[in-house]
Amino acid sequence: TVIDSQSPQQEMNMIRPYRPSDSAAVLDLWLEASIKAHDFVPEAFWREQLDAMREHYLPQSETLVLEEQGQVLGFLSLHEHRLAALFVSPIAQGRGLGRQLLDEAKRRRSALELSVYSANARAVAFYQAGGFSTVAESPDPHTGQPELVMRWACDSDSSGNSVPSSD
Repeated sequence: TVIDSQSPQQEMNMIRPYRPSDSAAVLDLWLEASIKAHDFVPEAFWREQLDAMREHYLPQSETLVLEEQGQVLGFLSLHEHRLAALFVSPIAQGRGLGRQLLDEAKRRRSALELSVYSANARAVAFYQAGGFSTVAESPDPHTGQPELVMRWACDSDSSGNSVPSSD
């Protein structure tokens, strides 16, 4: 028996710019992940936001998708210095894909700000582990749920110079 020395288990993924043909996959992923992560918000709220995501948020953001074997497993959306969205398909969570997306966002900006529901403890911990700090808390105007505003800024290198970013 000959054993192939290449690891067939090593899956390749790619982060690339969003294309209009990704719309259905991104919206399905967003809806499924939003309902699962935000069980403290009625499911109907997320369904009602689909048109706004399709018509307003995605077209006005710099959106990147994480694709593996032709399947969209995650995405992030940036608007200026705001991380407007970062979602990973529930079937692919826990594999470091969210970290890859967050690292890509940090490569593209020297500072980031985001809002996250306080009750979404997993996401709050994820962003804290990624170097974000809470700078404010207020109710989300759409749901009334408490929301944290978190910020991250790139560190300086050992010589005190800002680490270059691709702003």
